[in-house]
Amino acid sequence: MTPEDFQLVRRMPLFAGVADDNVSCISTGEIIELPVGAVIESEGSLSSYFYLTLSGAIQIWRSYEKQDVLMGVSEAGDFMGEIAILLEAPWLATARVSKPARLFRMDKEGFWQMLRGCPSVTREILRTVAERFRNIEGYASQREKLISLGTMAAGLAHELNNPASAAVRAASELQRVTDEVQIDLCRLARALDKAAWDPLIAAAHDADQKLQAALPLDSIARSDREEALNEWLGARQISDAWKISPVLVDAGLDIAWLQSFFDRLPAASHEPALRWLAARLNLRLLLRQVENSSARVSELVKAVKSYTHLDKASKQEIDLHEGIETTLAMLSHKLKSVTVRRAYDRSLPRIMAYGGELNQVWTNLIDNAIYATQGKGKICIGTFRDGDYAQVEIVDNGPGIPPEIQSRIFEPFFTTKAVGSGTGLGLVISHRIVADRHGGELEFETKPGETRFKVRLPLHLV
Repeated sequence: MTPEDFQLVRRMPLFAGVADDNVSCISTGEIIELPVGAVIESEGSLSSYFYLTLSGAIQIWRSYEKQDVLMGVSEAGDFMGEIAILLEAPWLATARVSKPARLFRMDKEGFWQMLRGCPSVTREILRTVAERFRNIEGYASQREKLISLGTMAAGLAHELNNPASAAVRAASELQRVTDEVQIDLCRLARALDKAAWDPLIAAAHDADQKLQAALPLDSIARSDREEALNEWLGARQISDAWKISPVLVDAGLDIAWLQSFFDRLPAASHEPALRWLAARLNLRLLLRQVENSSARVSELVKAVKSYTHLDKASKQEIDLHEGIETTLAMLSHKLKSVTVRRAYDRSLPRIMAYGGELNQVWTNLIDNAIYATQGKGKICIGTFRDGDYAQVEIVDNGPGIPPEIQSRIFEPFFTTKAVGSGTGLGLVISHRIVADRHGGELEFETKPGETRFKVRLPLHLV
């Protein structure tokens, strides 16, 4: 390093407090020059260098869910790389040159020598590290919440689509069937005398009751009954029998009932009466679809409100099982091929807690279990009382957590997922919510084929 370069480094704010007789602590570094686009360090890489930007600009990028996010820009006077050396951990982000840059670079040995020999530099680096941790963790915590919200939104959209589509289809069909009922009723008015209306109405009421009591049929049984009914109706000169036989089968009307129905009415009215009856039953089936679909939508909206606790105070009396169930509803699109078993102690009392925050814990733990089983294993969720605590256990049959990383899973930014697939803060945030916010405990046990996370919450939150 030339005397001119050394003086340039010496003038940087980081070294402003270094006495002239102590400048040897920064003499072990070197100057490097890098063009635009050069990658100084990559996210997840191991490095032994500390960097101080002398000129130019360095963009800091971090990957979240396969999306690169700009975390900041290092310009003249800024430094980086200290966290990786202090924690002996991989880089948390990728540093890429955005303007031609000159950097002061110091290896790990020189960095530790600088910390030992320059107290003012040590104070500034540690102060900056603390601030960066707060900023990074704060940002990642917010992003973790956004990821949780995104998971909920994706699940909600997926679950809402089916009932909403069914309601739209049923509503559209209702108009056509309503027109059919009116037309068939006009035809009946010409074909029936006054005395025949009473047995027709009585038969219609009886058909309504059979529809209410009818049980769903499997596809084979349903097909066989429709085929037999088509043949029977065809023999009685009922045109296009295949159009009305599915409704009659759904209502549980068999050949014996239909023969009795025909016996009560004049022969000339058989076809319009049967079509009117089938259209009337179809109306009821369609209305039932709309009702069921609307009820499902209402349940999902209720689940979302319960999950987010948007309509309640932050601290409230909650049922742990309701929170777990609403979380499962939000994650249902990820659970299609996962077997979920419940072992709930329904005698557990309601507890005072921050419901929305606990739902974030359930989301993190269940989502991790889904990831561990690759979305096609088994997850068991159990609850029970342990003295003055309520305990929730979430168990998956994944491969387990390797012994060499078990001690690190609660470390900030540590993740076993692929780069960009997780923030590395899910368990950190969960631990903070359980321990700091609720005075509880979050622990785990793991072995090949079974990982068990245990959440202990006091029954009485102070």
